[in-house]
Amino acid sequence: MPKSANQKTKLLHLARILLRQTDEDHPLTVPQIIEKLAQQDIKAERKSIYDDLEALRLFGLDIQSRKGKTPGWFVGNRDFELPEVKLLMDAVQSSRFITQKKSDALIRKLEGLASIHQGGQLQRQVYVSGRIKVMNESIYYNVDKLHTAIASQKAITFKYFDYDISHKKIFRQEGRRYLVSPYGLIWNSENYYLVAFDHNHKELRHYRVDKMTEIIITGLTREGREQYPNFQLAEYGQKHFGMYSGPEMRVTLRGRQDKASLVWDRFGQDVILVPDGEEHFTVTLPVVISPQFFGWLLGLDGSVVLVGPKEAVSAYRRRLSATLEGLP
Repeated sequence: MPKSANQKTKLLHLARILLRQTDEDHPLTVPQIIEKLAQQDIKAERKSIYDDLEALRLFGLDIQSRKGKTPGWFVGNRDFELPEVKLLMDAVQSSRFITQKKSDALIRKLEGLASIHQGGQLQRQVYVSGRIKVMNESIYYNVDKLHTAIASQKAITFKYFDYDISHKKIFRQEGRRYLVSPYGLIWNSENYYLVAFDHNHKELRHYRVDKMTEIIITGLTREGREQYPNFQLAEYGQKHFGMYSGPEMRVTLRGRQDKASLVWDRFGQDVILVPDGEEHFTVTLPVVISPQFFGWLLGLDGSVVLVGPKEAVSAYRRRLSATLEGLP
């Protein structure tokens, strides 16, 4: 049989056909495979298809065949199973820090991990209208640049901004650049934050990634290890409720025993709860005292209460009093 110009790419086209057009419920027979290759101007014989299928199997592709009412060949296990792709797609669609335009682009790419027949399920899975998204399209590239800086242990500079009521950027520090050493990224309260050592204030701070712009990776070596030799990113995130800043204290909470899982969910499974009578427990934790922390306590409706230290209790009372005085 004379070879066509595309004959050298036959195996690649065959792999693509199997990955995109087959699954356990949609196998292709050898005549159907030959026909689809012909649409790519690739001629093939039955025997050569069997040889190619075996070559792909030896390469690592899970090529399977089935007999019966719907016989044919298909790809079985994939790098990402359908439930895993659904989880990834829903995470992308749910993330506030990814713009709608970028979400749509990522979802189209994730669809390529499944067959075209499964793609319909994926579209129905992820379509949710009205989810709030950030306005800053550059966050996607900011995250990549920040990961590069973290991996190379280099300081960065950037400008930081807020939006006014007209959606106009208002730069902090009158537009002067921040100089920080990045240590990690935290996904908290549906936003992405950079945790970094501020060179000017000589302390750890965090910044909303979607509000950072003009990021430059410098040649300066990362600073802050002397001040924070035992820094743990997870601990930093646990202390900061909603990523609000404030003074850090070791506080003691007293809660009902049926609220133990709530404390573990928030602070981690390693937190030790001390029995306090038959129905309560106490726990001492480092937290950052902030309006978000007080709001978390208030939302528990007395099932978990703040009992110490006195400074924290007094601050909580002042916050509650100020809130009541502000009501009409």
